[in-house]
Amino acid sequence: MSLPTPHASPVSAPLTWISTDGEPLSARWHSGSGAPAPKRIRAVDDSINADAAYKLVCEGTALVWEGDYPQARQMLQAIAHRIDRRRARKPATAKAPVASAADAFHQHRKGQAERARILGLLVMRLTPELQLPLRRAPDLALAARAAIGPQTEGTLVSLRELLGWIGAWEWRQQGVPVPALGLRKNGEMARIHPWYGVFSPVRGEYLELVAQAPLPEALKAEGAWAMDIGTGTGVVAAVLAQRGVARTEATDLSTTALACALDNLQRLGLQHKVKLTQADLFPDGRATLVVCNPPWLPARPSSALEAAIYDPDSRMLKGFLNGLAAHLVPGGEGWLILSDLAEHLGLRTRAELEAWIASAGLQVLARLEIRPTHGKASDKADPLHAARAKETTSLWRLAAL
Repeated sequence: MSLPTPHASPVSAPLTWISTDGEPLSARWHSGSGAPAPKRIRAVDDSINADAAYKLVCEGTALVWEGDYPQARQMLQAIAHRIDRRRARKPATAKAPVASAADAFHQHRKGQAERARILGLLVMRLTPELQLPLRRAPDLALAARAAIGPQTEGTLVSLRELLGWIGAWEWRQQGVPVPALGLRKNGEMARIHPWYGVFSPVRGEYLELVAQAPLPEALKAEGAWAMDIGTGTGVVAAVLAQRGVARTEATDLSTTALACALDNLQRLGLQHKVKLTQADLFPDGRATLVVCNPPWLPARPSSALEAAIYDPDSRMLKGFLNGLAAHLVPGGEGWLILSDLAEHLGLRTRAELEAWIASAGLQVLARLEIRPTHGKASDKADPLHAARAKETTSLWRLAAL
């Protein structure tokens, strides 16, 4: 399997505007989250103040920045500060009543979406060579090409998304240390290198569960193999291979995720132990071990990256449970790795999850638990802190009845 070239997401017809120098310009709108192209566009530079810029973006006018690049980043921060200050000062009587944790979650998501919409209207024009024609602008051609692929004409993209490209490229170059993968021959901790649009394994506690759970005895038999459903970066398949699983078939619907997984497996020297397959959930056949770490919150994602967190109506979770028994050999196990944050947010109950397991013809052999260690778990300023403080991630060991 070779690495495919990443493709840009669908873009609009060319948008046109007049530069601050009076020159007519055009570019195609790009939004990884699917935000619509702005209907009003105005070119601005360092001469605009933050209050004026904030007023324009709140009215729905996209501001194409033509000034100094570091000044653009400061302007983004200034607009964000004004958004947050306005929300903090909103009179209590104007706020919708919060009747439950689920209401708080949905209000939080709504506020975050509105914040993202406004911030997304400070935009940049990239040349066909994926460069920023601005003073003191970084060379971001590699980061942009990794995110949207090569371009043949100018691209208009939000500064917020562009900063995401740069951050993702840095992560891809440096990698994320994964203790569950152990040490390399040089004594350094093994790393996973996430690509743009593929969820990074920054929440490493679930990988500790995969590394510690007892493997089914049947995996020792000749020809026994495992499945990794929704592999993403390939990190779960890599942990299984490091634990001695001779053959794993890892699936994902995303070609970018599969390319990312192959890259990581090759870096770790494990590509001969893992077969990558493009599939919605299961590949063909029955395996001794089937592992799945589905999105843990039943809500609609706003981008490809959020699809690793939000799953409308728990589609992937239910699909995994309902198809598991038919893809296990006798004596095989399914490992469901799932946070209970949805339960603490009132989005799903433990009784519902257990009912789905039972109705799928499955029984629970055991459950391993671990508390999260990521920053948000202890951030009291997080609007969802009350739920996050109670969160536990579990590895459910399941078997067919």
